[in-house]
Amino acid sequence: PNPPIGALASDYGFPDVGHLYKLEVGAPYLRVDGKTGDIYTTETSIDRESLRECQHLLPGEPCFLEFEVSITDLILNSSPRLLEGQIEVLDINDNTPNFASPVLTLSIPENTRRGGPTPPRASSALLRITILDMNDNAPKFEKALYEAELSENSPVGHSVLQVKANDSDQGANAEIDYSFHQASDMVRRLLRLDRTTGLITVQGPIDREDVNILKFSVMAKDKGANPKSARTQVVVTIKDMNDNAPSIEIRGIGLVTHQDGMANISEDVPVETAVALVQVSDRDEGENAVVTCVVAGDVPFQLRQASETGSDSKKKYFLQTTTPLDYESVKEYTIEIVAVDSGNPPLSSTNSLKVQVVDVNDNAPVFSQSFTEVAFPENNEPDDLVMEVSASDADSGSNAKLVYSLVTDPSSKGSFTIDPDSGEIRVKAVLDREQRERYEFLVVAADKGSPSLKGTASVAINVMDRNDNDPKFMLSGYNFSVMENMPPLSPVGMVTVIDADKGENARIQLSVEQDNGDFVIQNGTGTILSSISFDREQQSTYTFRLKAVDGGDPPRSAYVGVTINVLDENDNAPFITSPSNATYKHILPHTSPGQQVSKVKAEDIDSGVNAELTYSITGGNPFELFQISPHSGDITLEKEILRKHHGLHRLVVRVNDKGKPSRHGTALVHFYVNETLANRTLLDTLVGHSLDTPLDIDIAGDPEYERSKQRSNILFGVIAGIVAVTLVIVLVVLVRYCRQREAKSGYQAGKKETKDLYTPKQASKSGKSKSKVKKSKSPKPPKPTEDEEETGLQKSLKFNLMNDSVSDSPRIHLPLNYP
Repeated sequence: PNPPIGALASDYGFPDVGHLYKLEVGAPYLRVDGKTGDIYTTETSIDRESLRECQHLLPGEPCFLEFEVSITDLILNSSPRLLEGQIEVLDINDNTPNFASPVLTLSIPENTRRGGPTPPRASSALLRITILDMNDNAPKFEKALYEAELSENSPVGHSVLQVKANDSDQGANAEIDYSFHQASDMVRRLLRLDRTTGLITVQGPIDREDVNILKFSVMAKDKGANPKSARTQVVVTIKDMNDNAPSIEIRGIGLVTHQDGMANISEDVPVETAVALVQVSDRDEGENAVVTCVVAGDVPFQLRQASETGSDSKKKYFLQTTTPLDYESVKEYTIEIVAVDSGNPPLSSTNSLKVQVVDVNDNAPVFSQSFTEVAFPENNEPDDLVMEVSASDADSGSNAKLVYSLVTDPSSKGSFTIDPDSGEIRVKAVLDREQRERYEFLVVAADKGSPSLKGTASVAINVMDRNDNDPKFMLSGYNFSVMENMPPLSPVGMVTVIDADKGENARIQLSVEQDNGDFVIQNGTGTILSSISFDREQQSTYTFRLKAVDGGDPPRSAYVGVTINVLDENDNAPFITSPSNATYKHILPHTSPGQQVSKVKAEDIDSGVNAELTYSITGGNPFELFQISPHSGDITLEKEILRKHHGLHRLVVRVNDKGKPSRHGTALVHFYVNETLANRTLLDTLVGHSLDTPLDIDIAGDPEYERSKQRSNILFGVIAGIVAVTLVIVLVVLVRYCRQREAKSGYQAGKKETKDLYTPKQASKSGKSKSKVKKSKSPKPPKPTEDEEETGLQKSLKFNLMNDSVSDSPRIHLPLNYP
């Protein structure tokens, strides 16, 4: 036992690592090293004469012991290969010759003398010699080899063949006795030889599957005193009949072992993995042994021929998978294999194998919901139950036992815990929605397989609000500035109020406290609207309080103060306070240059830059005698007064504010340059004439004024008379003309027919009060442009006459300078 016979790894060029060699056929005489593939004998000795395969061999025919070895690549985990081989068993002389019978009987006639007699004696006689037959011829078969075919299952007594031997002797020497010679027990059991006729007939059941050929010798022996014999060879070929159904043998292959007709295979094996070696054979031969083998039913298995060296009567197949197995879908298969031969009629057989799919941990846990969102109220109690998650695993056993855990971000670590067995999620901290409104984390379900697989689900916890926060204004107090003259329901400001709560608890209702109707507030935007039009000159500041109430139960509230500052708009022109347009200032001719001779004072009830005033002389200063300070309004004498400068001077002073657009007022400043004030009546008349004289006409002193004073007075009276008469005539003509037009086109009452060139505003009889007069709240007219102001200046110029009255009688236009 145990001498090496062959080395598969080295012979086939396979590496001696990473492969598994397994002996499939060849036991108990052989064994194979699982790593190297070396083949050895075993403790069971090999006896060539007792091997079934070698029992019916003719002398000289070789005897082979067949073996099969499967080779599995453990690295690639591929389907195993099948190697087939033969080992020739050489014969050794380990059997002693045996006689056909342990007792041999010889018949010798009595009185048989030994040798030729002594001493010899002699006589003579006439002899008639009859030549007696001596058994000097051996029987002779007609054929050296007799061949015959015998159908298996032939009945007893069926003739197989007849051997015939002839003997040229006579009598008993020619009588032949036939007997088997060197015939096996099987031949003697199956066949009968008629000793007299040499007819061979069937005497036992003929089964080709037990023996397919009978080879033996027949001895022909004569019955002479010294019998002679002859031998012939007889070969009887057993003709096959389809009397055997195919045989199906299912056995394990490679790492897949079978026990009690069941194979266990993991569900993760690759496609085309062999789960069994199927050997199909038919003891018949020829067409009767041509077998077709299939897998019956709809199962994910098929047969693949394992070796190309098999015969039609003996084939080996791998039973291998055709699709991936899934324990979770089908846990067990019953594979029925059907084999049918090609006989007529055909015979078939079946065999089955149960394949139990072994679960591997190939399914990760799956949650019933991949995303779960729940609402949970704030201000909770620690250890309150939030929710319960559940996952399932399609595997079995420990592969389906789950352990739950949480994966949270660092900011929420420790806020929630989960029971590893039940999946109950509990809160460990007191939640505050205002601090954090939403928590998101992963729930992990890990099975107990090896290696473990995990499934995850997302959990979102929305913290439900409770009304635990007051409304809060963004500022502790609000100050807004608005322009005056804004139309009602204009926005004057916006407040922002927040509530750290949510939903109805954060729905804010705003209202104005101490509501007098001046202001309203829009909910939603927080915009404050005015119900009035502002006039800064009447009221420059408004103060009230806002109230914010949330929609919680019970509600919470907050207050804030609001101040509205009315900003000035340049809606007031400068107002001349002094001097009055109808007044004058007497200047002596010897007044020194640089001396202040007058001062224009003005006010503007606007504010800021709208009330900052600048002064300028825009007319009536042809000799440039006077200069006005642009900031103070001080008028100074700039030049020495000459004789030609004597007389009445009218300065047109314009007072502008710095608003945009700028507004202005116009003041007429009269200077009378003379030594004395002799004729005040004439001077008043000249001032009155100045008021009716267009502003673009310069009024200045006349050097000939004193000398022609008397003539001027006379001329003035004459001219006044002429003018009076002329005016009467003109009035009559105008009246008649108007009546004629009225008769033609109708008269429009109050409509001016001519445009006044210059109509200064009359001063009040009682004088103008310096106190502010409440403005009318009627809408203000559009502001005129600069050009429109200049064009209508003569109509719209306001004169503050202070306490001096002006006659309402028509003016008499007289020249101020006399020739």
